[in-house]
Amino acid sequence: MTLDDYNAFCAALPATTHVVQWGGAHVWKVGGKVFAIAGWSDGEVLAVTFKTSEMAYDILKEQPGCRPAPYLASRGMKWIQRISAASMDDGALKDYLRESRRLVVLGLTRKVRSDLGLNEV
Repeated sequence: MTLDDYNAFCAALPATTHVVQWGGAHVWKVGGKVFAIAGWSDGEVLAVTFKTSEMAYDILKEQPGCRPAPYLASRGMKWIQRISAASMDDGALKDYLRESRRLVVLGLTRKVRSDLGLNEV
């Protein structure tokens, strides 16, 4: 997945906003809360960080090409960083990005979800 592909995919998700911050990372939010971060990659593949369920976190942290997200996971948050496509292709990454957004939406207040038209969760 290229940075352009990542940004186009996240932009197509309902009620999302984009900002470049934290040293050039492309950060996507819903209701002002982060659900995806791309950047900080040392390799050829774009590093993408996303929120997961506890079960997905436990599975993904052991998979080749994935790791607990630097900074976030060390603070007890269930975030994974995909650093290569070794065990997660772009289609699976898109599924995880959708789920990350859904998890973040669930954490928003009912009022914020309603204001954003996000009553589908």
